[in-house]
Amino acid sequence: MPLNKSTLAADIKKVFKDVKDADADEEQSLEMFCSKLAEAVDTYVKTAQINYTAGLTAPPNGGPVTGVFNGQLS
Repeated sequence: MPLNKSTLAADIKKVFKDVKDADADEEQSLEMFCSKLAEAVDTYVKTAQINYTAGLTAPPNGGPVTGVFNGQLS
């Protein structure tokens, strides 16, 4: 699944609403905000796809792969 900015934006909006609606003191609200925001960003980043197109060569008898990775992040 490629990166989806609108989903991340919706998740961040939900984080703000959750913190705003929480009955907590300033420190608890800050902890809640940081935790939920980190979770939203972590989920977003983990949806990235790396699409390899060309550039790497493996020796026929084994050994390290050489070359330059060509691809895209989506």
